Amino acid sequence: MEFDDDTAQVIDFEPLLEGELYGPLRELTLFNQVTIDPEVHTLIWPNGADFDPATLHDWPQHAETMKAMARRWALTKR
Repeated sequence: MEFDDDTAQVIDFEPLLEGELYGPLRELTLFNQVTIDPEVHTLIWPNGADFDPATLHDWPQHAETMKAMARRWALTKR
């Protein structure tokens, strides 16, 4: 993913695809329906899932926190 400031991030979303909002994105057909929101310039999916653009931009600083959150989301569905 490339940003307006010419930086780029490679993000593995698989560990985050848990819970009610992000879990459905495990279905490749839905995941591949991602678009860029024209107003806030972030990834969005038809089911309402999105990510804060600042989090995506600064991914290395947020990756472990986001993965920990996803583990909690996975526990809540049990």
